[in-house]
Amino acid sequence: METLLHIELPDIQNPGTVVVLATGGTIAGVGEFGKSTVYSSGQISGDDLLAAIPQIRSVADVVTVQVCNINSDDITDAHWIRITRLINLLSQDKNVAGFVITHGTDTMEETAYFLNLTVKTHKPVVLTGSMRPSTAFSADGPMNLYQAICVAADPVSCGRGVLMVFSDIVYSARSVIKASTYSMTAMSGGTFGAIGIVRDGEVFFYETTSKRHTVDTEFDVSDIDELPRVSIVYFHADADVRLLSFAAAVSEGLVLAGAGAGEYSLKYKDEVERIGIPVVVSSRIDDGIITQRSLLCPTTVAANNLQPQKAAVLLRLALTKTKDHGELVRIFETY
Repeated sequence: METLLHIELPDIQNPGTVVVLATGGTIAGVGEFGKSTVYSSGQISGDDLLAAIPQIRSVADVVTVQVCNINSDDITDAHWIRITRLINLLSQDKNVAGFVITHGTDTMEETAYFLNLTVKTHKPVVLTGSMRPSTAFSADGPMNLYQAICVAADPVSCGRGVLMVFSDIVYSARSVIKASTYSMTAMSGGTFGAIGIVRDGEVFFYETTSKRHTVDTEFDVSDIDELPRVSIVYFHADADVRLLSFAAAVSEGLVLAGAGAGEYSLKYKDEVERIGIPVVVSSRIDDGIITQRSLLCPTTVAANNLQPQKAAVLLRLALTKTKDHGELVRIFETY
């Protein structure tokens, strides 16, 4: 078997195979039997996850690659780049039908959006996870993984960008957010909603995104090992401007999570105009849009309707190509 970045690649022999890239998270978590809290993430392997759903063999041949086994709060840009390269390499195999990535829910939306901007395949790439560890009563991991594999194996999922499957619902990577700290239906499609559902293994799509993704993006991470550093600064009443100054000193770009439609104080405005690195303005509110002409500082970039964490992902990729203000505006309007 070949290796990529010290990961052994699977020997894929059968057409229609789904590759599961396991990264850890709650879905691989272990704790006190029956309890949903106080557990350790990333304790069981991808093979063990699949062993809990033997019925999946009637859907597709499945092989696993253990990328890592960690809490998703410890996911870094190195993991993102590694997963992208794995997908881009394995997708060239005619026997591979699609991919599923098991992932912790805390940062799954960020990984999904990064992959949506960087993988170069029309084949389905589907993320899933769980809100309860494997040892909890009514653990949701097995059903979510089963449904994600059903979506990844179905040709109807091709060309739709990176997807997330969670509790019967299919979401696009760009719009999905985690909206609850505890609910089994923690993921949400926000204003624009879900794009499909899964029922008894059958996949139904109803919507598609108009934003560019996957093979149609300008981003390429095949020759880079790390992304530019971008920090998010959260504005609040009486916020200390020194936090903004410090973040700028250790970053190549900033995302400002403003109040309302990207608003912040006059002191913050003065500092934003002074710091001299790209600043993207998002909102600490989950819903709504920020337009370029409504910004307090014309030298900043509107995040449109991207949440701060996703705006940071896009800015990090954008900075691998340009620091030009006009180009950054174009990129945020495009993606």
